[in-house]
Amino acid sequence: MNILQKIFTDYYEEFKYTLHPKKTEMENIDKMIHCGDPSFGGAMYACTHCGNLKFVPFRCHSRFCPTCGIKYSMERSTSMAFKLIQSSHRHCVFTIDKNLRDFFLKDRTLLDCLFHSVNSVVSRMFFKINQSKNFTPGFLMVLHTFGRDLKWNPHIHCLISEGGLSDDGLWKPVKHFNYTFLRNAFRTALLNEMETLLGSSFKKVKAKCYDEHKQGFYVYARPNLCDPKAVIRYIGRYLGRPVIAVSRIDSYDGEMVTFHYNRHEDDQYIQETIPAMDFIKRLIRHIPEKHFKMIRYGGLYARHRKTDAKLYRAIPKSRHRIYRSFNLWRNAILFSFGYDPLECPGCRHKMEFLELYYNHQRVSLEELYEKAMSKFLGKRSSA
Repeated sequence: MNILQKIFTDYYEEFKYTLHPKKTEMENIDKMIHCGDPSFGGAMYACTHCGNLKFVPFRCHSRFCPTCGIKYSMERSTSMAFKLIQSSHRHCVFTIDKNLRDFFLKDRTLLDCLFHSVNSVVSRMFFKINQSKNFTPGFLMVLHTFGRDLKWNPHIHCLISEGGLSDDGLWKPVKHFNYTFLRNAFRTALLNEMETLLGSSFKKVKAKCYDEHKQGFYVYARPNLCDPKAVIRYIGRYLGRPVIAVSRIDSYDGEMVTFHYNRHEDDQYIQETIPAMDFIKRLIRHIPEKHFKMIRYGGLYARHRKTDAKLYRAIPKSRHRIYRSFNLWRNAILFSFGYDPLECPGCRHKMEFLELYYNHQRVSLEELYEKAMSKFLGKRSSA
């Protein structure tokens, strides 16, 4: 049991009946708490040379779990990297007014407005370059609802190709991004969309945002991500990460939790100590609704046209299988921690899969197959 599991286990009853988490939140919390618990089953491996046995417990596969979240991040990063074209990319962060944050916390459906606004603004910026040619960039959007201090701060990370493809198949390199347009257009698009959904009661908040942000909402950018390979590494390191890594939790004494982060403004190291219930409250609000897509694609990355065949991808299809193999359980541990989990500690031979276990009961592969097929056929007959 890691330190995060211990915190949630110790305060399970208290936060369940005082914070009243949503059903989706409780599902992810329960998964995270029992992640790696041998009583929930696993796989048994055996060495055919010396007879050593090794039991590998099942994981929870929840994005809220730091361990499984990293695995999910690796898989999503690989999938995103396959879409990238052989072009330099610009990383932009679209932020919002502090006065708007509570709206998105109370009504999670409003988070779609962030994606829609960024999509329209980026597309319009490239369309203005040459309206007759209709240049279309490739861009992907990732929603983060948390800041480094774990507080509620929804914003969009957007990776945009420095160029666009016209309807007649002509590629137009673009090195200058009009940030004045991005700031103002994003503010206008977001506020208009929120007013449409929230009604006239939002007009006062909208007017206040225009008054306090005459230059538009802040759009942060990193213009030096020129090498496509560097962009791919950047995606894996940053855009798909879980809310908090266990390594950032410094201590827990049963009542207070101490964690650290580097402050975004000046990269200063900050250590914060808060009550365990406050720490739990900060974390669970970032659990997304079920089936909500935190990563979305726009422009060239969102559609498939005949002209797209002329584009060169950063990773050719011949290498896709190699990159996917890095995400396999055995390879992921080997590359991350430097040891092979299936290497027998006694004779150094590869251990072979022996059998699956579920709730301490042996389950053969044939039995699992029969159960899956009967369940599948049952669904079809009921439909």
